[in-house]
Amino acid sequence: MGITEFIISGVFIIVICYAIAIYNGLIRLKNNVERAFANIEVLLKQRHTELPQLVAICKGYMKHEKELLLAITQARSHVQDAREDHNIPGLGRAETEMRESLHQLFVRVEAYPELKANKNFLALQERISVLEDSIADRREIFNESVRLSNIRIQQFPDLVIARPFKFTELEYLRFRAVDLLPVSIGSIND
Repeated sequence: MGITEFIISGVFIIVICYAIAIYNGLIRLKNNVERAFANIEVLLKQRHTELPQLVAICKGYMKHEKELLLAITQARSHVQDAREDHNIPGLGRAETEMRESLHQLFVRVEAYPELKANKNFLALQERISVLEDSIADRREIFNESVRLSNIRIQQFPDLVIARPFKFTELEYLRFRAVDLLPVSIGSIND
């Protein structure tokens, strides 16, 4: 084996090792995105179990708010369906729907003093507010993982490896943040 073959073999081995390193880096980013989504799923499941309890407590007090309680139940179902399908844009829309419905509920609770004083309701309201904050935090982590993955897929030389192995750009999880803290109607009118 001459020097030329030796150099060509060395360059070929270096290129193959570099391609493997790029591929492994892309896999690592893909796994980070999946892990970030799984962390969001944990919180969505926790909230999913809390919402029927919240609706049940509210039904006893809020006889004239059936449409709102139904909207929460439907939004819960939409979030569940989108989560199970890993439909990121659909999950974003369903999350926005859920957050807006919960915000309306917490605003309307102000008109029901007995419900507002119910310890179980207050505990659930606090728990759901904490879960919402945690979901928002984890969404930021997910979106950062998606951003890093998308950058690598678009950059040269990574795109040379990404395209043949079907790495595609991922979508961000977007939903409108709604403040779920208890709202005092008296402070709004001041």
